[in-house]
Amino acid sequence: MSEHQLKANSVEETGKIAEKLALFLKPGDVVTLEGDLGTGKTTFTKGIANGLGIKRNVNSPTYTIVKEYEGELPLYHMDVYRLENSDEDIGFDEYFNGDGISIVEWAHFIEEFLPDERLNIKFSYLDDCTRLLEFTAIGTHFEWITAELFG
Repeated sequence: MSEHQLKANSVEETGKIAEKLALFLKPGDVVTLEGDLGTGKTTFTKGIANGLGIKRNVNSPTYTIVKEYEGELPLYHMDVYRLENSDEDIGFDEYFNGDGISIVEWAHFIEEFLPDERLNIKFSYLDDCTRLLEFTAIGTHFEWITAELFG
C-alpha cells in the first residue's frame, strides 16, 4: 500500500489531475472517493470522464445510485450515500469486475462489497479554493499508477 498527497488549487486543477489519472485506468479498476460535500468528488469524476472521452454531462447519481457513461471505456459513477445502514447489493461485482471503470463516492458505506485492490482518494478542504487529495493505492496495479502520477 502506498500513499501520496496532492494539493489542487482550483476546480480546473482537480479536473486536470483526474484527466491524467484516467490515462492509466483499465477495465475493472475501482476508484473510491471520500470527503465532505463540496470537496470535489463529482468534479474529479467529471475529469476522469473527460480523460475517457465521454461527451455527456456527468453529474452526481445521488438518487439513482449508479450512472453509466460510454467513452473509450465505460464509466460507472456510483454515489452510495443513500445506502448508509443498508446491506443492499445492487450488483456491485458486475460493475467492479466489468469492462469499465467504477468510481464510487462515499465508498465507506459499501466497504464489504469493495474489491481488495483499488485506489482510494480522500478530499479535504484547505480553503475556499484549495483541496488536499490523499491517494492510497491498494495493490500493485494502483501502486504503479500512483508512481506514474507522482513519480
